[in-house]
This record gives sequence, C-alpha cells and structure tokens, in this order.
Amino acid sequence: MNPTILLGIVSLGAATVTGALGYGYSSITVPIALLVIGSKLLNPALVLCETVVNGYSTFLNRHAVRAILPRVAPLIAGIVPGVLVGSLLLASLPSTGVKLVAYGALLPLILIQTSGIRFPVTRERTIGVPVGVAVGVLYSLTTISGPPLALFFNNQGLAKNEFKVALAVTRVAESLLTLVMYLALGLFTFDSVELAGWMGPGILVGMPLGHALIQRIAPELFRRVCMSFDAWLVGFGLSRVVDDLAVFPAHAAYAILALTLVIDAVLLRRFFAARASLPQLR
Repeated sequence: MNPTILLGIVSLGAATVTGALGYGYSSITVPIALLVIGSKLLNPALVLCETVVNGYSTFLNRHAVRAILPRVAPLIAGIVPGVLVGSLLLASLPSTGVKLVAYGALLPLILIQTSGIRFPVTRERTIGVPVGVAVGVLYSLTTISGPPLALFFNNQGLAKNEFKVALAVTRVAESLLTLVMYLALGLFTFDSVELAGWMGPGILVGMPLGHALIQRIAPELFRRVCMSFDAWLVGFGLSRVVDDLAVFPAHAAYAILALTLVIDAVLLRRFFAARASLPQLR
C-alpha cells in the first residue's frame, strides 16, 4: 500500500480515538508511520495536524479552560525549554536514533498506564516544571506526549472533564511551541506539508466521530482496548528498530514484542476480572 494512503487511514483511526478520549493521535500514528516514513519528514506533518487536533479538543472543552489553567501553568512553563532541546535533537539525530527514543520511551509509559498504577504527587506545582521539560523534549523529538501527560493527570485525580481540558490546553501549548521551533530550524518542507494534507481528512472525520462514539460505549473499556493495541504497535516497532540496529540476533530483538504481549495479556485478564466482579446495573 502507498505510504501516504496508509497514513491517511491511520490518521482516521487515531483521530477517532482522540475525539473519544482526548489524546492518542500521535501515540497511535507514530508507531505505524515510522515503519515507512522518516521522522524528519513525519514530525513536521504531525505537528501541523496535532495543532488542529489539540485546538479542536480545546474548543470542545472551552467552558472549563480558565478553571484548569493554574494547574497546567507549571507544566507549560517547563515545556518551553523542553521543546527547544527536543527540536535541536531532532535536527541533529539520525532517524533510527529518534525511532529508538520514541518507541523506548513510549512502551513503558503505556504499560504503566495500563496497569493502573497510581502515585499522586502532593507538590503538583513544584514537580510540574520538570515534568513539563521532559514532556517538551519527548514531544518535539517524537510528537508523542499523550501517555506521559495522561499518566500525570490521572495520578492527580482529575475528574473526567478536567482531565480532557488539562490535556487539551497543555497539548495546544506544546504543539504551537514546537511548530514555531520547527519553522525556525527549517524542518518544514513541501513534502511534510503535503503529508499533512493526506492526514487532514481523517482528522476532520475522525474527531467528531470519536466524540459521538464515546457517548454510546463504555469509556473505560474503549480506553483499555485502545491502550492494548497501542502497546502491541509500540512493542513491534521497538523490536523492529532493535533488529535493524543488529545489536542482538533477530529472535532476541523480537523477544521485546513477545514480552509486551505477555505483560499486556496479564493486565487485560486482570482488567476484565475486576470488571466482571463489579455489580451489574439493572
């Protein structure tokens, strides 16, 4: 299949998930897209699309933006220098190195989030700045920040609506800042803008579709299935990169994927067992 057509289809699925959950566009798109497209071409296209996606999410939750701003301000303050560092790294690192960072950082974050582990931070404003720096570096280098941000905000016990607003506002800031840095570094090309054009229709259809879909299905079940799929994709991507680097034999490289599948199967079993034990509504 033509890579651009594949990316358009993936964009539709990722945008549907984002419309439903408030995040997930890059963490679904990147693991698949990096298999066929280099990061220096892909990242600028994704940042253009993410700016639209994040702006739309903020618009949907605009009534609560003012209330959540004080809680996300420290994160945004840290994202500013983080985006600067990450953008410079993207301009200088080889594509394989960026892939290794993207998959290697994403996989444990997804599995931790899937496990349901919580470690609330009492000094939220103090820890917000260093977390923001880390998120800024990761986003501008890989265009992925949904899993770490979701993990952070979930740990802080935000209500469902607060969670979506906090994600949307923070991601608008990071995508706009990254857009400016990419422009300053000359990372945008005609090809990357054209690539964004192939992804755009999927966003326009998928975002409202996901927003409507989540009203009709169990949100936690949908989120859990999406996270499993994401973990499998990232596990495969990481195995593929390790295999390409030829650091280990092929069978050892794909042991990463096998281990990911085993861990996720255990977590899935635990999730459905806990779900089955809940009293059914009549």
